This record gives sequence, C-alpha cells and structure tokens, in this order.
Amino acid sequence: MSPLNAAALLESQRRAHFGEGPASAAVRMNRLERALSLLLAHQDDICAALCGDFGQRPAALTQLMDIFPAVHALKFARRHVRRWMRPRRQGLSLPIGVPGTRAQIIHQPLGVVGVISPWNFPVTLTFGPLAGILAAGNRCLIKLSESTPRTAELLQRLIAGHFDALEVAAVTGGPDVAQAFSSLPFDHLIYTGSTSVGRRVMAAAAQNLVPVTLELGGKCPAVVGRSADLKRAVDRIMLGKLVNAGQMCLAPDYVCVPGEMSDEFVGEARQWVKRAYPGLPANADYTSLINDRQVRHMEELLGDARAKGARVISLAEEPLGLPAPPRLMAPALILGATPDMRILREEIFAPLLPLREYDRLDEVIEHINGGEPPLALYYFGNDRAEECELIARTRSGGVTINDVAMHFLAEELPFGGIGASGMGAYHGEHGFRRFSHARAVFRQTRFDVAGILGLRPPYGAKLKRSLRFLIRR
Repeated sequence: MSPLNAAALLESQRRAHFGEGPASAAVRMNRLERALSLLLAHQDDICAALCGDFGQRPAALTQLMDIFPAVHALKFARRHVRRWMRPRRQGLSLPIGVPGTRAQIIHQPLGVVGVISPWNFPVTLTFGPLAGILAAGNRCLIKLSESTPRTAELLQRLIAGHFDALEVAAVTGGPDVAQAFSSLPFDHLIYTGSTSVGRRVMAAAAQNLVPVTLELGGKCPAVVGRSADLKRAVDRIMLGKLVNAGQMCLAPDYVCVPGEMSDEFVGEARQWVKRAYPGLPANADYTSLINDRQVRHMEELLGDARAKGARVISLAEEPLGLPAPPRLMAPALILGATPDMRILREEIFAPLLPLREYDRLDEVIEHINGGEPPLALYYFGNDRAEECELIARTRSGGVTINDVAMHFLAEELPFGGIGASGMGAYHGEHGFRRFSHARAVFRQTRFDVAGILGLRPPYGAKLKRSLRFLIRR
C-alpha cells in the first residue's frame, strides 16, 4: 500500500461520510456486529498468524489477551451505543439561563479517524479503539504494524471482507507508509506504541492540526508494601510480567520491595516460574521476542546492568539452549539495579524484572517522581493509608491495586496515559466521547433579553445597572 493510496482512501471515506450524513444507531450497531463477527469467525487464523509472526506464541494467550478484550469492547459498545448517542439536556445558570432558554449537548461523529496499531497486541489494540470509533459513527483507516506481517496481511484481508472500504479499511507497509499515514489530514489520529515514535506521530499530525490520542508506555512500577500477602503479590506480578514474554506496555517494569522481603520475593518468583513454565525452553506456553532487534536490545540492557554491578538471576528451570524456539529469552530478575543503569531508565519489553529494595515509602515515591509518569502503577498491600499516599503523591495513567493491568479490561473506566506515557483516554463511553465532537446547541427565548439588559448601543444607564448587577462577588 503506497502513501498515495492511503491518502486516496481517506478522501473517499470523508466524501462518503459527508454524503451519507451521520450514521444511525442501527448502522453503528451493524458495523460493531460485523467487527465482532470477523473476530469470532477467524480466531484460529488469527492465532496461527500471530504464532508465525512471533516464532512461538500460544493460541490460548492470543485468545485471552488479544481476541477477548477486543470482543468485550465491541459487545460493550454495541450494548450501550443507543444510550450514548442521546442528546443530553443541559441546565443553564443566570444570567444566560433566563426563563425560556434551553440547551443541549449532542455528540456528533468527527469524520474519519486514523488508527496506527502496534505489533505486541495487534488485534485488541486495533479493534479496541475501533469499538469507540464505530460507536461514535465515524469511518476508520487503519495502519497495521509491519513487525507482524502475517497478522497484518490477514487482518487487512478480513477487514476488506467484512467492510466496504468507505467504512473501514486497513493499509500495510513499512516506515515510509507509517510516516505518510501520520501526516494525513485525519479528523483524529490514535497511535499505540513507543514514546519515541509517539513524538514523531504527534509532530506529523500537528502539521494538519489533527488531534491525537497517544497510548504509549513507560516504566510501570509495582510497589509491594509490608502489609502485602507476598505469595499472592508475586503470583500476580509474575503473571503480568511474563504474559507475552513481557512485551506489554502495562507489564510491571520494575518492582519496589522492602529490603527484608527481597530474598523471599526471589524464592517465590523461582517457584512461580517453575510451576507456570516447567521445562523451559521447551514450554509451549511461553512466548518468543518479536524479532532479532529486540533480542539484541535486551542483551545490551543486560550487559550494561552486569557491567555496572547488577546481579542477574535466571528463573528458567534449566539452562536455555537447543532446541529453544527462536528468540526465546529466559525470565530473569535483576538485583542491585541502580539509576545509572539503562535497564532502570529505558522501558523493558522483555521478561526481565529489576528489583529495587527500599526501607521507606518516601524512597519509592521519590524514585517514581524522578522519571516520566508511567502508563500504570501497581500497589500490593492492605495498608489503606500507604495506598492513598502512594496514589496522591505520584502520577500515572491508571492504577490497579493488588493486581496488574486489570483496569485495562474495565470498559467502564477510561484508559490512557499522562505525560510521556500518552494523552487522551478511551474505552467504553470514554472512547465514544473521545471520537465524537460534543456540540453545544443553545435555544434563545422569544423575550428581548438584549433589550431588557440594555445590551444594544447606544449604551446608557440601563446597561450600567445591568453591569453592576452582573459584575460583583
């Protein structure tokens, strides 16, 4: 797909949008239903394509982490879209809201929304945003990731089979297409991916004053309090870290644990991996890293950490080697990590988990606030005062207490980042509003308000009295 073809598709969708007018609730629900049918009917094909792109990725993981959240989002939007679409009456205060005036807010489609989806969860991070986009009555043009070519080719073909290109279309291609795509004059653009690329996407979109939603990442901390059930905390942290081999923007990027609990954490983590992934590297439930570049980058982070004094503890039951699947990296804990190490400065997209020991919560808060705000923060413990202090004194896109990433699955909650971890939020009604224009409609009374207040020139005593009444404490 060439950049020229993508631009032509956008223009065709925009003409269709204006030509047909706002989509009815029935049309929107039909589009959501077709997206849902696409996923439900082709689960096996999607699982096979993603396994081929990663080298090893279990079908159960794809169904659980990629297909289910997308299906949930589409069903939620289909169930609620009629209510979301209703105009909302808005009360007005004096002096504007004099007797007889009326106001309402109507949510209208933006037009054509662009989606740049990532490679780590290419289904849910394509069809999740699409749920809000279609519910809001928009057309959509999607740029699929070149890092998962089999999945991109499959999704492009399936979308073409379930949607007219004037409703939803997908394009493929390399960085040149992605760069041109982000420069197109969309009515809104949503990008999910790395912070560095997010900056370039935002800069390109700014040339056409295109509003953007950026879902990025960052170093999501997991903070284990002294009141935590450590066995349960380790279970949920390791599950959230090792699903998809850590290639998840919401995965815990490092763990802060009281110094006296560090050895127990390591022991529990060893036992957890032994139970969950016995016989690594021959365990079919584990996932490979996406490409050789990612493997080299993680090896560089590990080398930098070792050179600066960190201790790397492999959690694999047996040494990795043949016949390991391609690009499979053993889960590991990094002890003694310090702020000068790259592994504590750069986002980790791999099954590597640094442990930072602490004595006082202030140390944890100072470390979190010393970097960019993360996409998520996780607290494990039953100390409500400690929990409230951590939330109040830090910033993050979202928070999950005593688990990892669960707020992502709640369609009733907004999902999004802050600062370097993103801007704008979607999911559920928040996505409907994100991809709509809240249009104010004001109906004036038949009474001559301007005459009553003396607003017409020549200005005189009546206006002076009105202004004295209006401009006061």
